[in-house]
Amino acid sequence: MVNRIHNRKRYKKSVASIKNIVKIVEKSKKEGLKIITTNGSFDILHIGHIRNLEFAKSLGDVLIVGVNSDASVRVYKGKNRPIVPEIERALIVASLKSVDYVFIFEEKDPISWLKEIKPHIHVKGRNRSMEQIIERHILKEIGAKFVFAPLVKGKSSTNIIKKIVTLHKTTLN
Repeated sequence: MVNRIHNRKRYKKSVASIKNIVKIVEKSKKEGLKIITTNGSFDILHIGHIRNLEFAKSLGDVLIVGVNSDASVRVYKGKNRPIVPEIERALIVASLKSVDYVFIFEEKDPISWLKEIKPHIHVKGRNRSMEQIIERHILKEIGAKFVFAPLVKGKSSTNIIKKIVTLHKTTLN
């Protein structure tokens, strides 16, 4: 299914395999372009995601976004997540103006693909502490800079889901 959608003309340059992403990165670096990466589940897209992606793009030339697969989201968000299937999440993120390329990754963390891409900068939202950034050691090893995106308070997919559940319970009573 990923390949079928990937081959559609509109998304041809946006959603790719990690193998193709690495080729794109190599070519882009030869052209002197600055590579920025970020990652996440992007389960229910909200303003926090949009602002983080726009911030990340402002730091360089090519923004590459790793979208967690459905299986990897379940590992850290629980059995009821994600709400939106991986290919749809990837296509939604790929459609954003600030995003250049998207790929779906199966691992529970971004370490293996960061080793392959070797971005100049990796960006994460400030909704976690530096100690919670599991990729911080590999970023140092590959010479990539780590940057926190500014926090958009109270905006998260989890909060949106909680609000929907609360509203649903209220309407049932």
